[in-house]
Amino acid sequence: MVAAWLNTLQHWLLPPACLLCGADGAGSRDLCAGCAADLPRNHTACPRCAAPFSISVTELCGDCHASLPEFDRAFVPFRYQPPLDALIKNLKFGGRLAHARLLGDLFAAALAERGGPLPDCIVPVPLHGLRLRERGFNQALELARTTARQFQIPLRANGLRRVRYTLRQTDLDARRRQTNPLGAFALGDPLPGQRVALMDDVITTASTIAECARVLRTGGATEIEIWAIGRTAADP
Repeated sequence: MVAAWLNTLQHWLLPPACLLCGADGAGSRDLCAGCAADLPRNHTACPRCAAPFSISVTELCGDCHASLPEFDRAFVPFRYQPPLDALIKNLKFGGRLAHARLLGDLFAAALAERGGPLPDCIVPVPLHGLRLRERGFNQALELARTTARQFQIPLRANGLRRVRYTLRQTDLDARRRQTNPLGAFALGDPLPGQRVALMDDVITTASTIAECARVLRTGGATEIEIWAIGRTAADP
């Protein structure tokens, strides 16, 4: 009751404003209807890794067909294109945590729209301690908080540990992205018999989440679904 009253008061004193264009937000979200309509939906994608397809098909992408990844499937509702990429960049490199709340809310809304069974827990992809001190927060953890709260799914922030500092994936070519995350993660809290959602912000080559999934399997996870807000196009 008190929380609802405080939310109403906050909405009245600080009405939502679009984080992309500054116009009035739609409903309680800091995003206007026009910018929301411009978000690039990932409607046609590989059923295993969510790599975007130009047409609707049911087959796996070439990479997954050649070698199935360690995870079972991926749910990524948007493509990493304008204007979504601006929200993510401003979060990761501009320290704007309001963007994490908006992105988390967008993901949770897409998940509710999809429906279906939910996992037993959410494990965010961890940052190395050096990068965490540099950035001040883990964007994957911040995104996971909203979904965990809205769907009442346990959030296992210590499910994985990052034990090796790696170069940024965006600074590497496609070949080096495949090997960069190897050995970078270790099991934190074992999750035997758990159906796990592994949360990240953006999937590029899927090499980082594949390594995370491999480690989670060693801890007994029986089913692993990848969750992220954005998916890049596959490398040529």
